Amino acid sequence: MEFEKRDVSVVAKDEKAKAKVEQAKGKVEETAGRTVGNEGLTAKGRAEKAKGDVRQAKEKAKDVFKR
Repeated sequence: MEFEKRDVSVVAKDEKAKAKVEQAKGKVEETAGRTVGNEGLTAKGRAEKAKGDVRQAKEKAKDVFKR
């Protein structure tokens, strides 16, 4: 039973890390798009950042219900 809990914890940490990477990647793309005046890149960056935000919110909600 204890082994299963650790597995879930590792997966949760992995998902949280993915969220942070998506947020950072999105911010970089958005900033680069604004810098060069590329609206498509800016939009792609915003979308990637939003995807990371949603993933992070999902993980935080799961943490609340674990307790």
